[in-house]
Amino acid sequence: MEFENVLLEKRAPLAVITIHRPKVLNAINAATLEELSAALEDAAADPEVRVILLTGAGERAFVAGADISELAGLDAETGRAYARRGQEVFRCIETLGKPVIACINGFALGGGCELAMACTLRLASETAKLGQPEVKLGVIAGFGGTQRLPRLVGPSAALKLLLTGAIIPASEALRIGLVDEVLPSDKLMARAEELANEIAGNAPIAIERTLLAVDSGLDRSLEDGLAEEARHFGQCCATQDKAEGTTAFLAKRPATWTGK
Repeated sequence: MEFENVLLEKRAPLAVITIHRPKVLNAINAATLEELSAALEDAAADPEVRVILLTGAGERAFVAGADISELAGLDAETGRAYARRGQEVFRCIETLGKPVIACINGFALGGGCELAMACTLRLASETAKLGQPEVKLGVIAGFGGTQRLPRLVGPSAALKLLLTGAIIPASEALRIGLVDEVLPSDKLMARAEELANEIAGNAPIAIERTLLAVDSGLDRSLEDGLAEEARHFGQCCATQDKAEGTTAFLAKRPATWTGK
């Protein structure tokens, strides 16, 4: 499909998805959600794509939040439907089977912060600013912020952000565990590509099963999580990649992965 608000670039083993609405600081509206969903599905279906980088156009914003002009027209019914659709698209990122690295190059507020939190890893530029300021608009975080933020930084730190609507610098986001690395702006994408290529150099099925095991075990008891881990481990043991990986290791040569 043709995209108006999203750019999709593939350069195997990576794909780069860029939210491209620079005039409104890449704010998310309903149309952008649908395009993002389609771009993610496209990248997920491409066997040559092993890792996805997600960023925003320009240097000012990753995603500055929801499109306020669209938000202003929502009522109880349409608001709930809009939140559920956003949650659905963001949840897809976590269950894609491929790592998605958020490259936060400016403001990541509201839905932008929620989008980053749904990603596998978060790298931020030194000038990035993050927050959940929805309470200043009379609403709450609706795309997963009340659920993912406490899981990432703990309930107290999360509530401090959610209740005050404070916007914090990248250094504070790193301190509380909201982002994984902070880099100079001109090094952000290069570092993301370096990390992505490091991940892409490993067995694709093992990467997928690691993602699934962690995601499915987060809300389970330890015993149930261990059983899920063993199931994924067993499935990996039946793959050609496992045979190749162990053979290559014993032969002291690089492995050639087929994803089978």
